Amino acid sequence: MIGILGGMGPEATLDLYRHIINLTPASRDQDHFRVLIYSNPKIPDRTLAIAGGGESPLDALLESARLLESAGASIIAIPCNASHHYLGQLRAAVGVPILDMIAETCGTLRARHPEAGTVGLLASDGTVQSKIYHRALEARGIAVLLPDESDQSFIQSAIAEVKAGRHAEETRKKLLLTGTRLIQAGAQAIILGCTEIPLVFDSRAFPYHSLNSTLILAQAAIRSVIGAPLTTDH
Repeated sequence: MIGILGGMGPEATLDLYRHIINLTPASRDQDHFRVLIYSNPKIPDRTLAIAGGGESPLDALLESARLLESAGASIIAIPCNASHHYLGQLRAAVGVPILDMIAETCGTLRARHPEAGTVGLLASDGTVQSKIYHRALEARGIAVLLPDESDQSFIQSAIAEVKAGRHAEETRKKLLLTGTRLIQAGAQAIILGCTEIPLVFDSRAFPYHSLNSTLILAQAAIRSVIGAPLTTDH
C-alpha cells in the first residue's frame, strides 16, 4: 500500500495521486494499487519554520507518518519538497521506507541529462534556504542556479496564489519567463522544486528540459511497489 503524507498543499497531494493513477499499467479497477492518503493541511508552514520565524512542522509530520504506518502503508511518499528538510528525523521515527523526493529528482536529472553541469531551481524560499537540492546536486557534480531576488519573490508569491486556488494565466507566463532566464544564464535544465509549481508551469510550452518533482515522486512510488523499473513517456 502506498501511503501519501499530504496536505502541503491539498491540490499538490491530488496531483501526486493523479500521476500515480495515470502511470499505473491498469485496465480495470483491480489493477490499481492500494493508496492511503492522509491530507493534513494543519501542518505548520515549512518555509516559515526553516527561516526561523515559524512553528516547526516536525511534530505534525511525525504524527502523520506514524498514522500512515499504523494504518498499513508499506511506503510513504511526501508531495512537499520543503518538508524533506526533516526527512532524516522522519525516517528515524517510522519503520517503513519514506521516499526521498529530492534524491529521486536529482537522480532522474543525472540519468536523463548526464551532460548537465548546471541546473536551475524553481522552488519555495524554504526549499532554497534549506539547501536540500544544493547538497543533493552538488554531490552529483551539478551546480545550482537560482533566480534573482525579484524572480524568487515572484515564485514565492505564485506558490501562495496556487495554494489559494488561483491559477492565473499571467502567473503561467511569468514562471515560463523565469525558467527561460535561468536557461539563458547557463542552466541546462530546470527543476520544478515545489509541488505547487507544476500546477501552473506549462512544461509543454517550455522549449527546454524541465523536471517535475511530483511526477518523479509518483514514478518512484510505483517502482517501489512493483519492484521493477517503470518506463514512461511522461
